[in-house]
Amino acid sequence: MKYTLITGSASGLGKEFAYLYAKDKENLILVDQNALALDDLKKELNQKYPDIDIKLYAIDLSNMNNIKDFLFAISKEDIVVTRLINSAGFGDREDFINMDIEKQIKMSGVNCNALLYLCHYFSKEMAKHKSGHIINVSSIAGFMSGPYMCTYHATKGYVLLLSESIGYELKKYGVKVLTLCPGPFKSNFVKLAHNEYTFKKLKPLEAKDVAKKAYKASRRGKKLLITGVKNKLTVFITRFFPRSLITKVSAKSMKEGA
Repeated sequence: MKYTLITGSASGLGKEFAYLYAKDKENLILVDQNALALDDLKKELNQKYPDIDIKLYAIDLSNMNNIKDFLFAISKEDIVVTRLINSAGFGDREDFINMDIEKQIKMSGVNCNALLYLCHYFSKEMAKHKSGHIINVSSIAGFMSGPYMCTYHATKGYVLLLSESIGYELKKYGVKVLTLCPGPFKSNFVKLAHNEYTFKKLKPLEAKDVAKKAYKASRRGKKLLITGVKNKLTVFITRFFPRSLITKVSAKSMKEGA
């Protein structure tokens, strides 16, 4: 049976993707570390779309052994993943010398390593079938350095470059890779990242609007999507200024008095 696999699907962008693909009557594999939220989402989707099969996996994607166990489990079932959406991820706003380094390493694990591993695992199967869609969630943060959120910016830059690279390689197999680079959107991200200072000055988009745009762009085979006119402009103008200036402006947007 064919499935769409969505990480970070218990809330935010991942949850909105689950709504969209469930509406398309696609079977779902939903992955998140919040087991209770996953159960609630499954009940909600099953009421609306009783004909689709929904499998839940509550795992911590920062733990590679968890990922390997998860992949081993689904390999024993009649499952073909035709769409992979890597939307799991988190950030943290903190001075570099004061940061919780274990949290930063976990962030790198979720934002980068899990995404890399899942892309590699499922793209091989997609290539065999000469078909498949991958959506990797990066950010406009991936286009610039980010003092006081250095790890997050670095991980999103990794996702951007990795996705563009594998997208080029996989196109000959009929596999489409979309790199989604949203700006701020409404989710639990701000609370978890302790970044109220930056977001209070912005007008974030609705997560469902970002998901819809990405859903449509993936269907069209688009390679890169930056959501929002202001975000597109922000990324565009970084080409014309020294990186030192962009870093300084980025720092001031992160922390008062930076």
